[in-house]
Amino acid sequence: MCPFGLAYEKIDACPNDGILYRKEFADLDKCPRCGKSRYKLPDGVMPGEGKKGPSAKLLWYLPIIPRFRRLFSIKKEAKNLKWHADKRKKDGLLRHPADSPQWKDIDEEYPEFGKEDRNLRLVLSTDGMNPFGSLSSQHSTWPVLLVIYNLPPWLCMKSKNIMLSLLIQGPKQPGNDIDVYLAPLIDDLKQMWDEGISVFDAYGDEIFTLRAMLFCAINDYPAYGNLSGYKVKRKMPCPVCEDDMESTWLPNSRKHVYPVHRKWLNRFHPYQKKKSLFDGNVEERRFRRPSSGREVYNRVKSIETVFGKSGKNKKDGIWKESAFWKLEYWKHLSVRHCLDVMHIEKNVCEAILGTLLNMDKKSKDGIKVRRDMQHLKIRPHLWPKLKEKARKGKGKSYYLPPACYTLSKVEKRIFLECLYGIKVPKGYSSNIRKLVCMTELKLHAMKSHDCHVMMQVLLPIAIRGILPKHVRDAITRLCSFFNTICNKVLDPEELDKLQANVVVTLCQFEMYFPPSFFDIMVHLVVHLVREIKLCGPVFMRWAYPFERHMGCMQRKVRNPARPEASMIQGTVSAEIGAFIAEYMSRAEPIGLPKSRHEGRIEGKGTIGA
Repeated sequence: MCPFGLAYEKIDACPNDGILYRKEFADLDKCPRCGKSRYKLPDGVMPGEGKKGPSAKLLWYLPIIPRFRRLFSIKKEAKNLKWHADKRKKDGLLRHPADSPQWKDIDEEYPEFGKEDRNLRLVLSTDGMNPFGSLSSQHSTWPVLLVIYNLPPWLCMKSKNIMLSLLIQGPKQPGNDIDVYLAPLIDDLKQMWDEGISVFDAYGDEIFTLRAMLFCAINDYPAYGNLSGYKVKRKMPCPVCEDDMESTWLPNSRKHVYPVHRKWLNRFHPYQKKKSLFDGNVEERRFRRPSSGREVYNRVKSIETVFGKSGKNKKDGIWKESAFWKLEYWKHLSVRHCLDVMHIEKNVCEAILGTLLNMDKKSKDGIKVRRDMQHLKIRPHLWPKLKEKARKGKGKSYYLPPACYTLSKVEKRIFLECLYGIKVPKGYSSNIRKLVCMTELKLHAMKSHDCHVMMQVLLPIAIRGILPKHVRDAITRLCSFFNTICNKVLDPEELDKLQANVVVTLCQFEMYFPPSFFDIMVHLVVHLVREIKLCGPVFMRWAYPFERHMGCMQRKVRNPARPEASMIQGTVSAEIGAFIAEYMSRAEPIGLPKSRHEGRIEGKGTIGA
């Protein structure tokens, strides 16, 4: 494999995620931060005696520079890498990230970078995966994947164009110490921005200096906090609102909720003064403008973070140091880490379905929630009431008055029978019938794409006639919002209306649904339109292709004792096989007869060639 220039490196890491044994730490035997030994020694062997055992933890690094050279050495790939400049339709609509303001701002801020169409815009994504499938639930391996946005949309997110750059060995996830493992990739990205690399372009038949930048990162919400440096698990978990975020504590449910969407309404909107339908107060707050990259950088540049699970107390605050701030252009990006629409849509869908069907552990309604309403002094008609037996001293049992979103058994059965009878074309979605449990009147085993299809198409159909009109309209409007933002072509002039509509929809949810419904995932819906305005369409910024690629990597595990090594071997072998296949497809055979059927009879069309 090595002669192709597609080798990989194994870098030893501290078991407590303190350092990587590279550069100035390459020759050390112990971590200077936690004192943990670099190697696992056999029983009875003292440090410094005998042969060193295997490393305690490994980082697998696949250098990106030789892989970019391989791409440009293939004429077809080199041509596709200029698609965004040569063949993209430019009509003012959002079809590709190249149409977005963030792409254009970088070209204006760094004209030397922008004038070369072959310079690469990269997207990074990472998440934990279980290489053993259902055989283990504890192991967590973290691949770091890269995608090139220069390619056309129908090729950009294909599995063969998703590049594995790092693989962080399990079984434990790195958490906030992931910056330690990103160091080799950050060094390569700095080199490709500051100096560039000399690359031969097979399509242009010339050698040029290639530079690259990281356009944004796409992760689920916990990984968002790990990579961005924002602490997403406290009272102010929204990285866009930051310290302007105001939460409400529910003492019985033991959770923070965020029903604060009236701040985004017009100052004279009638919802602002309707106290009894919301939290009992007139809304006079205004939403704050999101912080720019330079403002965030000025807040975090003086923060010093001690990495490693050493048990030392860390400084309080909502921000910590992030490895990406070492990139010069990072502070000039309007959106550095994108909210993942796939996970947000899945969480919102599960919350709606769990509440409507009163599913165990997924419903946002219950005795604790009703007591929280009583504590907040809102909606007195929904407060829990003692039953007659309890009033006579025969134990405490409560009756929960039905709410506008409460379904009877007959209505639940009608709802689920509608879903049970739905038939869709092959490849459109999974078999919806397998998700419906008619005996327990619930939905189970729903995957992310099942929730996507449910929100986009099926849910507005299934709820017709079984809910009050105002509740049904609110749910349908939210489904329509997700359907609209997932379009492949968006009009920037219509996005302001879309934002206003979704704010009104979320306010209607506050009027009808319980306070526990409004966790951070529901709140993040209000920020999705802003990111579309700045970064382009959603279908090139969600986690579906990365999750599918992780499934492909999972199938490469041949040796369960070394899952990460199996995935690396399989990935490099696939890269080399694809490179050879592309190279041989354009090679002319020497000394071999050509088939008389070559051409149109063989299946290659000539019209429009």
